Amino acid sequence: MPSIFAYQSSEVDWCESNFQHSELVAEFYNTFSNVTFFIFGPLMMFLMYPYAQKRSRCIYITWILFMVIGLFSMYFHMTLSLLGQLLDEIAILWLLASSYSIWMPRCYFPTFLGENRPRFTCLVLITTVVSTFLSFLRPVINAYALNSIAVHILYIVFQEYKKTNNKELRHIMEMSVVLWAFALTSWISDRLLCSFWQRINFFYLHSIWHVLISITFPYGMVTMALVDARYEMPGHTLKVRYWPRDTWPVGLPYVEVRDDKNC
Repeated sequence: MPSIFAYQSSEVDWCESNFQHSELVAEFYNTFSNVTFFIFGPLMMFLMYPYAQKRSRCIYITWILFMVIGLFSMYFHMTLSLLGQLLDEIAILWLLASSYSIWMPRCYFPTFLGENRPRFTCLVLITTVVSTFLSFLRPVINAYALNSIAVHILYIVFQEYKKTNNKELRHIMEMSVVLWAFALTSWISDRLLCSFWQRINFFYLHSIWHVLISITFPYGMVTMALVDARYEMPGHTLKVRYWPRDTWPVGLPYVEVRDDKNC
């Protein structure tokens, strides 16, 4: 059995041909497409600073983990090592766990917890620690397990979509779901239709997944922040803004916090 540090020790190999551009980088495009994580991570930390000061500074943990995912994903695709795969997937798991702990609306907590967020956070922490150890048992299925968590997130988004008439919130939800759907389609196509893409010499779908999912997370974060504000931030209104300009057709979403003033 090869060392977990060894090149190509992971059972997972993507559609891009290996070592085509460098003897040191197994999947060139899949490796360097992760650069978007290092662009959007610090930028969102800056843009969401006022919101984090009002809501919770723990939000910075999510963006640090977001950049860690980019780093570990680069390492994984550069080496295709089992260690790189596990680091990448465990970082994603902890990012999802931190997001659940911060933004999950209390009305969706398990009934035996009531609406106690510290207890819910402890439950998420225990589940994540156990899942971290389980990820070592069958690493080849980890990515599918992580993607399945999106089903629960979609359920919550759908429930909240039905509850609101806020056009701004509905728009950001719709954009989040559309971006995620395009990203997931790229991921699945790369896994299941590789022979077709190889025949037409198009090996970039997993690279496209990296770019799309790195854009989807800011949209998803803003969606959950808006939903969360309805429950956790009475007296404040969140306004969606877009970087670099609100008037541009494409932009990076963030929230501006406004205090409600009663006349």
